[in-house]
Amino acid sequence: MNENNELKQFTTINFLNFALGFLGLQFAWQMRIALSEPVTSSLGASPLLYSLIWLAGPFSGMVVQPIIGVLSDNTKSRFGRRRPYLLGGALITALALWAFPHSAGISDFISKICHCNMPAWGGLLVAALLIWVIDACINIAQGPYRSLIPDVVPREQHAQANSYISLAIGLGSVIAMIVAPALKFFFNYQMSISAQFVMAGLAFALAMLWTCLTIKEKSTLEEQKTAEEISNVEKTTSFWQSLKEFFLLSPEVKKICTMQFFTWIGMMCLLIYVTPFVMHTVYNIPDVAANPIAQNLKDTAQNYALICLAVFNLVCFLVAIPIGKLADKFGNKKVHIISMLSMVVAYLGLAFFKTSPAAVLCFMALSGIGWASVCALPFAMLSKYIKPGTEGSVMGIFNIFIAGPQVFVCTLVGWLINASVISNAGNINHHYEYTFYIGAACLLAAVAVTKCIKES
Repeated sequence: MNENNELKQFTTINFLNFALGFLGLQFAWQMRIALSEPVTSSLGASPLLYSLIWLAGPFSGMVVQPIIGVLSDNTKSRFGRRRPYLLGGALITALALWAFPHSAGISDFISKICHCNMPAWGGLLVAALLIWVIDACINIAQGPYRSLIPDVVPREQHAQANSYISLAIGLGSVIAMIVAPALKFFFNYQMSISAQFVMAGLAFALAMLWTCLTIKEKSTLEEQKTAEEISNVEKTTSFWQSLKEFFLLSPEVKKICTMQFFTWIGMMCLLIYVTPFVMHTVYNIPDVAANPIAQNLKDTAQNYALICLAVFNLVCFLVAIPIGKLADKFGNKKVHIISMLSMVVAYLGLAFFKTSPAAVLCFMALSGIGWASVCALPFAMLSKYIKPGTEGSVMGIFNIFIAGPQVFVCTLVGWLINASVISNAGNINHHYEYTFYIGAACLLAAVAVTKCIKES
């Protein structure tokens, strides 16, 4: 920031440095996405129960991010407004990631120290609680991180900043997903699930620590004086005031929120179910809890699911910066529509060619284009309407339209898959491909809403 309180232009090095913390965040989040199903299914979770456990994410997003957003806007500390939440969320997440694959052992330990018999589903209960902790703390860090963009990046570079966040999302996810398959391919060593979660926790904590040490937050004397003048009553009602003001920002904000609602129903249809889809549909592995199978077959399917997610995020990484530049030239709206339509085609391909591992990998790659756009352009559209000093609360409220749709996916879509049973010679399986038909329909609805947005 210069003497006139104007934000300095970011260079490529500045953008890469800024995005490093989000790389660690996505590393942890992607590991939770990819490997929570194998852990919970081994503890006896059905497809519906697994989906209900996923409710941790949307409820944390709808409750935690708006509250943390308002708190971070009004936080005054020697460490800044956002950094206490970034580092605190990362450290607690790292501990929960370490504990999650040991849920059964933690349940047994609780039984011993309390001299009581935990129920048979005690390990699953511990796993569900730890997922809630992981999701809540990732949200504690994620909201303030997005709020750093209008805090420290000039307005005309917001689209680029969000594109670098997409780049970090893609690269962090690729690294997280490729480590175990690469070790197996090159060294014939199968990395355990618990080791992968430890790796994710360390990556998140160290990357976020780097961000907190290197990014200087905007903190002027005028802002501090304004914060001191806010009364206790105003602080108590600030969230509801922020919610009211959010919808008064512009008529276009409502359209952007509606677009996000349908988009994230479509996105979560992939993110929640892609691992069980690959394991149970592509590789035709029956319900693991009801039908114990050879560990090597399970490892093969699990590693291929990681490879699919790695390719999906690699494409996101490769196209993130070009999408930002294209959006600067042609507008966010046009680029976002084309990107989402490519994801619709990918979803239909996944459903139609569900038994071909090679085809599934190709369509996962195609869907990465839409993922890069979803991670950047809606935020760039919204950032034009954010008033200075309300960055955290606006991003927190906006996250409701990302987290809320997940409730639909975790409940109704989960129920549909659980009810769509395939029985073959006594082996039980489910039609996981149905999730991609639903996702494609919702993405088309998001495209229709996007076309109605008036972009300046």
